[in-house]
Amino acid sequence: MADSDNNEAKTFPVDSRFQQLARRPGGIPRAEAIERAQSKVDEIKVTFSDWFDQQVQAIVDVLPKTDDARIVNWVDIAHFHCRQLRDVGTTMGFQLVTFIAGNFCEVLDAIKAGAEPNKDLINLHVEALRMSKQDRYQRMTPADFPELSSGLNRLVALAKTGADPQQDN
Repeated sequence: MADSDNNEAKTFPVDSRFQQLARRPGGIPRAEAIERAQSKVDEIKVTFSDWFDQQVQAIVDVLPKTDDARIVNWVDIAHFHCRQLRDVGTTMGFQLVTFIAGNFCEVLDAIKAGAEPNKDLINLHVEALRMSKQDRYQRMTPADFPELSSGLNRLVALAKTGADPQQDN
């Protein structure tokens, strides 16, 4: 029979392989590692514009052109490129890209979950992405565009429920 007077859980530390490797001597100082990483990011920023255009074009290329002509896994391909933009945008200094791509990812997630693809909503996100990369919007954040931010968030919520954004007017 179990001892009912001793109800406390016992905790003990687990020493993972990562923790063991992190404690090993050697490596480079943290400040130097950060400096190297920042240098690499600055180097990559030079090619960001071309990379961005390639990612957006890859999304556009895979989108269904008509209601009946679909690439079987178009959502997965578009979602991959959209996640790339979302994950890299802020690092490259484009917070608006990250926000719009993040919303677009949620729309694509809803489609993957069974929501009907809304061509206008998808095209809106593609055009918003293109706009967000322009020099005049580069340093702006979603807070600088409250109407755009709230509108996209609202459309994402509608996409998740499967409602038609056109009927909400």
